[in-house]
Amino acid sequence: MDRVDAPAASQDDGGVTTLSEKRERLDARLRGLDRLLVAYSGGVDSAYLAWTAHRVLGHGMLAVIADSPSLARSHLAEAQAFAQQHGIPLQVLKTNELDHADYVKNDAQRCFYCKDELFTRMDEEKNRLGFRHLAYGMNLDDRGDFRPGQTAAKNHGVLAPLVEAGLTKQDVRDLARAAQLRVWDKPASACLSSRLAYGQPVTRAALGRIEQSEEKLRALGFTQFRVRDHGDLARIEIASDEMADALAPEMLATLSQSLKKLGFLYVTLDCEGFRSGSMNAVLANPTHPHAHRLS
Repeated sequence: MDRVDAPAASQDDGGVTTLSEKRERLDARLRGLDRLLVAYSGGVDSAYLAWTAHRVLGHGMLAVIADSPSLARSHLAEAQAFAQQHGIPLQVLKTNELDHADYVKNDAQRCFYCKDELFTRMDEEKNRLGFRHLAYGMNLDDRGDFRPGQTAAKNHGVLAPLVEAGLTKQDVRDLARAAQLRVWDKPASACLSSRLAYGQPVTRAALGRIEQSEEKLRALGFTQFRVRDHGDLARIEIASDEMADALAPEMLATLSQSLKKLGFLYVTLDCEGFRSGSMNAVLANPTHPHAHRLS
């Protein structure tokens, strides 16, 4: 493993703490959490947490990934491959958020209902298998975002070891890179439901259309993007360093034709490019029907 000794500002103590010290904090915290279930999605945060927990606890931990229609099949396969590569014990847990009307209606609290379903099921597995603790991959930077799922985690007593160790998103990426984990530069990727405009019901058909749309962009060579579903209109967000490729006339025609074949009437390229959580912009508008749920 490479040395990680670059200084990093710690938001916990106001001082300067090296990444090595933060990593040691994380190891020490996990060492005291024997019999641990880790909520695992395959993203860099949860992957690094699961990898570290396995390194520290061995088979005293179990990674759990929620399999639902809102998880792209390619992402599930990537997450399973990472766990297998590193010998991380993994359980695939079927979740049923689409059976809950509060989730399906897709208001600003959708993520709460999703995570509440996940942590309820994980609680059941924890008790059934004789584990003692639940943890998930929240980092320090996540605390500043609008993430109702954090409320669900708090309600279920789910621990956030990365936060306790003072790790930011960039810290986690740096540590994952030093550990030579292939996920270190993996683009952020929220669930497929996050691509749906608020108020547009979450259905298997809608999620399937989004997944197929994004697979088409991936096949065209794009690496960081979103296809936002606004009903008849698909709004494509492309990372700034890939925008020039997207703007080529031939590519624009290909994008339009490909997504229209999936049922969209209109296809547009967002001038602001890729950005996480762009659907939340409407929540700051006091006239928007879901704005009141932001608090």
